Amino acid sequence: MDMNQPCIDIYNHVMPLKYLEEMKVHSSDPGLAKRMSSLKLLWDIPARVEMLKKWPQVKQILSLAVPSPDMLGGPDLSPKLARIANEGMYEMCQTWPDQFPSFVASLPMNNPAAAIEEMDFAINQMGAVGVQILTSVNGRAIDNPEFLPIFERMTNHYQLPIWMHPIRLANKPDYVDEEKSKYEFWQVLGWPVETSLAMTRMVFSGLFDKVPNLKLITHHCGGMLPYFGGRAETLWAQLGARSADGAEKDVLKNLKKAPIDYFKMFYGDTVLGGSASALRCGLDFFGSEHVVFASDCPFDPEGGEMYIREGIKSVFSVGLSPEDIHKVCCGNAAGLMKQDYFK
Repeated sequence: MDMNQPCIDIYNHVMPLKYLEEMKVHSSDPGLAKRMSSLKLLWDIPARVEMLKKWPQVKQILSLAVPSPDMLGGPDLSPKLARIANEGMYEMCQTWPDQFPSFVASLPMNNPAAAIEEMDFAINQMGAVGVQILTSVNGRAIDNPEFLPIFERMTNHYQLPIWMHPIRLANKPDYVDEEKSKYEFWQVLGWPVETSLAMTRMVFSGLFDKVPNLKLITHHCGGMLPYFGGRAETLWAQLGARSADGAEKDVLKNLKKAPIDYFKMFYGDTVLGGSASALRCGLDFFGSEHVVFASDCPFDPEGGEMYIREGIKSVFSVGLSPEDIHKVCCGNAAGLMKQDYFK
């Protein structure tokens, strides 16, 4: 097979230098600031472009690395930070359009009205092809009614996808008698848990019934759901049976579909550390029409190259037909964004 198949890398990260400076000023997490500052290809974009010359078939849709604007400032400051991030990514796309044809806008989610204003500006004035949200807004559930207009406008007005990135910080302990998470569990396994939790809240709150055409891309191929799909399907079919008061027993009656069918409406990216077996599981769960290529560049042990190389290799290692390889590598992404970058 042709390993030079065109690829749209739909989930990778950058941090504009101006935003990086704001993060150093406003972040309360010194570990996070240290990590972002040390990743050269996150903010040294000429170096990133030079690295990408090894993969001329890859085009990256840029998204902001965490922390998001609402993690750095309150509702009065976060809109300014979101604009700094989005203008920085727009400038990258204007400077290197062959490598970065477009970007995903960041929103000040702790200010929903300003988030919609920034969405409109980024899409209409800068050509953003979607928006990125986190799995929670400073610890608040993403299915909170005040966030519904954001989902509705992206879906009903723009018909563009939403990227969802997991978030959990080191200061959230794993056990009640400890002060912080140990061994970086908070990220390595905690982030897939947070993705799964956010997906669950969306499904059971009826979000997909309220916004049936919602297109939402989950990072790390849907968190835990593909691998625990059988458990999720059989146990959630008994929702309410395990609680003493049975308070949630009527939730299933209010949904138009079985819960597992909603979970399969999400999209999953291929960011799995290059694991072909994990990708095969994700493909079995979502189907080849709902999986999109992504690298998570530059968050790999090599500082940028490994996840691109191993991610492409994994797509070609799971027995997909040439047609399905094309869907995963670029066809599905092009359809979601309504853009064909390989004409």
